[in-house]
Amino acid sequence: MAENILRKLVNNSQAAIDDGTYDVQCDLQKSNKDFIQIIRTNAHATLLTEVKFSSPSLGKIRTLTDPVSIASQMIAGGARALSVLTQPHLFNGSPEYFMKVRQAVDVPLLMKDIMIDKIQIDAAKKIGADYMLVIQSLFDQGFLKDIDEFIGYGHKQGLEILLEVHTKQEFENALKTEADLIGINNRNLDTLEIDLKTTEKVLEGYEKTRPILSESGIETPEDIQYLRKCGADAFLIGSSIMKSDNIEEQVRNLVNAY
Repeated sequence: MAENILRKLVNNSQAAIDDGTYDVQCDLQKSNKDFIQIIRTNAHATLLTEVKFSSPSLGKIRTLTDPVSIASQMIAGGARALSVLTQPHLFNGSPEYFMKVRQAVDVPLLMKDIMIDKIQIDAAKKIGADYMLVIQSLFDQGFLKDIDEFIGYGHKQGLEILLEVHTKQEFENALKTEADLIGINNRNLDTLEIDLKTTEKVLEGYEKTRPILSESGIETPEDIQYLRKCGADAFLIGSSIMKSDNIEEQVRNLVNAY
């Protein structure tokens, strides 16, 4: 099943590439803020909140509205960085949304997409992304080849790399790369089920060498406190914020988890 979901995600990216989704003509500047520095110095919970209208697991999360207004509410609530979906299929994202947000805010931005091709990395640079997402399992399961070259190309384009893992083995493989930040996805791509204990299991015995982001399934301040105890330094939160009636207040509540 995992392979089916991963294959579907890869096929979606290929379809978007073929459709010309990433043929963007712009040259936006990235933020001048350093997300890793923010993680190290922030007294409160460091949130990377996600502008996401749909997902494979939940379907439609929120009616398509102005991404800039959502981004501004997130930042007003204390989010220190944003993730913006650029994947059109399954996620209702687009590089255009990303560009609108980039022009409106000055915080680090993650281009959230299933990155399979240098065309997407080139687009990330043009639209002013600070970070791009790389998924370890796409390389471990043979969908893509040569993770070091892929990450190296991202770095050459001035991007930092969030490398996402789900298992202990993927985490160990990720630690051998030059990724700037490692994300642990609490969602199992086999079943799309969420288990926050994933972060705990993956980080067991880890002597910290770089910052860790815990992703997926985070809904309450208690979740953040638990994940922090497990060793997470920052938190990627999308659906529970996007579903909220008061985004700013929801973000503030989570930021003040500690």
